[in-house]
Amino acid sequence: MSVLHSPLAGLAWLGRQGTGAIAVLVFIGIAVPAVGAVLKPYVAEAIFALLCIAFLRVDAAALRGTLRRPGVLLAATGWTMVVMPLLFVGVCLAFDLEGRFPDLYLAIMLQAVASPMMAAPAFAALMGFDATLILLTLVASTALTPLTATFYAYLFLDGTLSLSPIALGVKLLAILAGSALVAAVVRRIAGGDAVARRKNEIDGLNVLVLFVFVAAVMGGVADSFLAAPLLATAIGLLAFVITFAVLGVTLLAFLWAGRDRAFALAFMASQRNMGLMLAATGGVLPDMAWLYFAMCQFPIYLSPHLLKPLARRFG
Repeated sequence: MSVLHSPLAGLAWLGRQGTGAIAVLVFIGIAVPAVGAVLKPYVAEAIFALLCIAFLRVDAAALRGTLRRPGVLLAATGWTMVVMPLLFVGVCLAFDLEGRFPDLYLAIMLQAVASPMMAAPAFAALMGFDATLILLTLVASTALTPLTATFYAYLFLDGTLSLSPIALGVKLLAILAGSALVAAVVRRIAGGDAVARRKNEIDGLNVLVLFVFVAAVMGGVADSFLAAPLLATAIGLLAFVITFAVLGVTLLAFLWAGRDRAFALAFMASQRNMGLMLAATGGVLPDMAWLYFAMCQFPIYLSPHLLKPLARRFG
């Protein structure tokens, strides 16, 4: 029993560290690039596992309760999956990014068409917000991703992506449906009470699986800084600018729904699930796209800490 208890206690301790543990992963991934090289082939499997964990924690009763007033949910889903990609496209066209930096354009557009991160509800809860609306929007947006990503890939990425838009949609659908099915089976066998009771252990498992993704993506960051420090710094700054620009625009767009909801939705919209797009493309992306995805991990995992003072004012 003690042999089993020790790993579970370790997972629970890791889970209780919250966003701090997740932020540390970024710097471990940079400091130990050899680990990232070993884990890089398993990015797709790690993303699938993260999706399974996220769907495992969906509370059907809470979802039904919030669906009784779906206006904000529908608006948030439409904003996240329809309006935001169009805003991204408009900015990219204004700066002729496709013609000047096609690999960076590909990365930014994959970011634009991605649904919010599966960790967004957990991050929002740690910042003191009710995560129910975010979770609902996340589920709705994720369900739409195979359709919207395929549509936008046809319009703006046809010939740029290493696989066809239809293949992208099929892979996204398979990943999402498969992870939801696995989560439903596990929840049925274990029971909802057991899932709730093991919250800290599941959080710890989430951190461990997330390390596979973060280490794989961040493994080449140190070399990139050494090889081209100005380029790496510029892409890192761009990642921060885009993340906080999306947050700011979304915040203004949803102030009508209440300050707390507006901030929570803005945070969610800025956290795009680029890992899902990496999994769907099989990780076959140009080096510039990998570098941009890596730099985006900084604002993603550091923003819950950076935004806490502002979150208190809006919460």
